[in-house]
Amino acid sequence: MLKGVGTDLVDVERIAQKLIKSNGFKEMVFSEREITYCELKTNKFEHYAARFAAKEAFFKALGTGWADHTSFNEVEVINDLLGKPELVLTGQTQKTLSRQGIAKILVSLSHTKSMASAVVIIETAE
Repeated sequence: MLKGVGTDLVDVERIAQKLIKSNGFKEMVFSEREITYCELKTNKFEHYAARFAAKEAFFKALGTGWADHTSFNEVEVINDLLGKPELVLTGQTQKTLSRQGIAKILVSLSHTKSMASAVVIIETAE
């Protein structure tokens, strides 16, 4: 059963500036695995922005925002062997979803040189 749908659109340059100028922004928002993935890309800011958009879209789909002490870096965007993005949840964010009976999370990412977007769909078992 559908729980929620979230979408987000991000200006790549805005994320690039936060990553360049903000002390601690990268570690506050992204997991070590995400940082490693993005830093290996030639267009790394597009990849960071797409992951940021996915996190925003996830919290919109969840419908609680950042309630229950959830955290951006506990929502991790990884890619499977074929490149398909997936969300992996840890910590308090994972516990929050367990309490809500979440069965499936779908994510789609897209980015260009200037914009990144994400759509997240959350389903429950019932």
